Amino acid sequence: MAAVPQTDREKRKQISVREIAQVGDVVNLKKTFNRHLHYTIVKDRNVATPRDYFFALAHAVRDHLVGRWIRTQQYYYEKDPKRVYYLSLEFYMGRSLSNTMVNLGIQSACDEAMYQLGLDIEELEEIEEDAGLGNGGLGRLAACFLDSMATLGLAAYGYGLRYDYGIFTQKIRDGWQIEEPDDWLRYGNPWEKARPEYMLPVNFYGRVENMGDGKAKWVDTKVVFAMPFDSPVPGYGNNTVNTMRLWSAKAPNSFDLQFFNDGDYIQAVCDRNIAENISRVLYPNDNFFEGKELRLKQEYFLVAATLQDIIRRFKSSKFGCRDPVRTSFETFPEKVAIQLNDTHPSMAIPELMRILIDIEGIPWEKAWDITYNACAYTNHTVLPEALERWPVSVLEQVLPRHLGIIYEINSRFLQKVREKFPGQDDRVRRMSIVEESPVKAINMAYLCIASCHAVNGVAQIHSDIIKNETFKDFAEMFPDKFQNKTNGITPRRWLLLCNPGLSDVIADKIGDEWPTKLDQLRNLAPFVNDAGLIAAVQKVKQENKLKLADYIRTHYNVTVNPASMFDIQVKRIHEYKRQLMNCLHMIVLYNRLKRNPNMAFVPRTIMIGGKAAPGYHMAKRIIKLINNVARVVNNDPIIGDRLKIVYLENYRVSLAEKVIPAADLSEQISLAGTEASGTGNMKFMLNGALTIGTLDGANVEMREEMGPENIFIFGMTVDEVDALWKRGYKPMDFYQRNPELKQAIDQIQGGYFSPEDTCMFGDVVDNMLHHDRFCLMADFQSYVKCQDKVSEMYTDPTAWTKMCILNVAASGKFSSDRTIAEYARDIWGVEPTLVKLPAPHETPFTEQKSEIEAPQLSEY
Repeated sequence: MAAVPQTDREKRKQISVREIAQVGDVVNLKKTFNRHLHYTIVKDRNVATPRDYFFALAHAVRDHLVGRWIRTQQYYYEKDPKRVYYLSLEFYMGRSLSNTMVNLGIQSACDEAMYQLGLDIEELEEIEEDAGLGNGGLGRLAACFLDSMATLGLAAYGYGLRYDYGIFTQKIRDGWQIEEPDDWLRYGNPWEKARPEYMLPVNFYGRVENMGDGKAKWVDTKVVFAMPFDSPVPGYGNNTVNTMRLWSAKAPNSFDLQFFNDGDYIQAVCDRNIAENISRVLYPNDNFFEGKELRLKQEYFLVAATLQDIIRRFKSSKFGCRDPVRTSFETFPEKVAIQLNDTHPSMAIPELMRILIDIEGIPWEKAWDITYNACAYTNHTVLPEALERWPVSVLEQVLPRHLGIIYEINSRFLQKVREKFPGQDDRVRRMSIVEESPVKAINMAYLCIASCHAVNGVAQIHSDIIKNETFKDFAEMFPDKFQNKTNGITPRRWLLLCNPGLSDVIADKIGDEWPTKLDQLRNLAPFVNDAGLIAAVQKVKQENKLKLADYIRTHYNVTVNPASMFDIQVKRIHEYKRQLMNCLHMIVLYNRLKRNPNMAFVPRTIMIGGKAAPGYHMAKRIIKLINNVARVVNNDPIIGDRLKIVYLENYRVSLAEKVIPAADLSEQISLAGTEASGTGNMKFMLNGALTIGTLDGANVEMREEMGPENIFIFGMTVDEVDALWKRGYKPMDFYQRNPELKQAIDQIQGGYFSPEDTCMFGDVVDNMLHHDRFCLMADFQSYVKCQDKVSEMYTDPTAWTKMCILNVAASGKFSSDRTIAEYARDIWGVEPTLVKLPAPHETPFTEQKSEIEAPQLSEY
């Protein structure tokens, strides 16, 4: 009998995601692992390397994601919810293998499968390269936010750049930081999927032809293509898998006619690299603006490609249809929320205006309403050197049409300022988006505030500062626009994954719902006097410290005392973060022991880790000084193992996951009013470390949550800092009055820690004594007194551990789930959900949509 011809729909049923075999059990995982080793890696056990085994396991785990990933996008396409687009130049993701296994609930099955195959899963996990596409807090926050958006079932997309080289690899040679390129893609990335079919053009340079009526043509441009690479972002236990889409620059296939006519084919091919340099490397600056043309190109490249994608997805609202069916942009702000992570993606504002006016033919006023209501801006810093100000001369050359749009935005904005504040010409000048001096430039923060419907800071104190000081004029103009959204961290990576011992102890006491309902940690507080809990927490901390001590011995050849207090400061090296104050305290402790070797002394291992921007001279000197102090202290037989100093080379996400669970003391010692929020402080708190810190950033709210008796606060408040500067701050006075401080600085200046070059740290000392911008000298005495209090408390292990338990119990507020729920409700206009999507093998929400319909791919 002849076969009945199949329709396209029936044929497509054969590739339904429901038919993929379940690999949740150990037997199937082993089979899948072997299949990937054979067919994907193309090796057998005789020649496979540990890296091959890692890739085989990663692909086996990824297989678990794919069905959920496709199903999630189908669900969004069917329901057509409002979509959230998180635009960031940085996504500091770290490793993905462990996180994916945890979020999918298959960690133990994978562990057992590898064990049965004679492999150690921890060794395989260590092979994965960190995706280091970020500098520090801002990029890591974006990564935590993606995790929470997926866990809360939001239809959210992270958009960024796929840098060929991430944050540099830091080597410490002879105490100096040396930068090496981070070739993180050398062996390939098992998690990403290239989407060349969605390659999009991005224009640069050219000139503007005015068409009248506010419309213009941007012509004679140079084109670069943006190729998307998608990575899955799994939610925790809810079968939701969202997408992070990173753009990579590709040269167009057509050649520059100049070369073609000259017959220099080879040169023309070689010059393709110039276009592709846009996504070559992450700028390694944190809290510092460098107005380079390449950086502007990166920023515009991200937003131009992303907005084309957003608009394509907005228009294609009908399931299974790739043709644009939404022709009206009236509902755009009801269907699209665009969050700008700092000012780096702020060119999205003039770019969206350009698309709406020049391409879609929408009048200015309507285009402005759409842009204003779709976009929101998060401010991350108040340091003046970090605020982006693009010189008009650069914009004029690279993005001439956008400069014209910004001028028009400014003109209309200043008219509104004049209407609201008549006769206040000075205010109008202060609020202009276009600054006239020292060079004519566009203030990107002002552009964002004028053009977005919501502006937020990232901790209550920071939000107050931007409202009352940094952007005071704007807050008076738009009092309802400014909000606070205190940062958070994902408890999946920063407790469940990195500290399984403590996670088990917590689950034994309060159950296992806390990873998605972190406020349940409050239920630990009633057990604070429970001897069993105290002993269990101490045991876990000691095991974590032993593991870290072993790591330090292996990697840094320093033997540390695991019974000593692990005193840790890990973050970017910057003067405002005051690693130098920590260094001075090390010297004070050293001098005390040298003066009286038999004194009662609480043993300490002080660890500092972090990278300095390659061009930041002072930060690199501070690293050298810390290493030179460590050289003296660690080799002094009188000191022994009572005081050890370790510089944690190449601090990154995967190293943080080892260091944070082992910490006793967390150093959060920035000058009050300088750190926007901090998130490292929250990670240490969640893992049962105590904090020594100033009333800065999120430390203020941590103190409110845990009570002032459970945190070590020192130093001036924001108001006291202001008062000191008004009185006239003289660092020299503090130096003269404090003998321990004077001795430490004199030793640095006299070459005690640099006998090979006694002048090595002259500029560091000069800075402290004459240009102490971040008030080290003023806060130092308070810091040392507070450290003495810390040492005293550490001598009572039971009291210390009770404080640790209360810290953990109070950290529920600092889940990024809470932060994202606030963004969703207050800014994006969407409601989080804990609804669990069906797994790939379960009946889907809409049976007839259980197959992949070919055009459905346009939804991605």
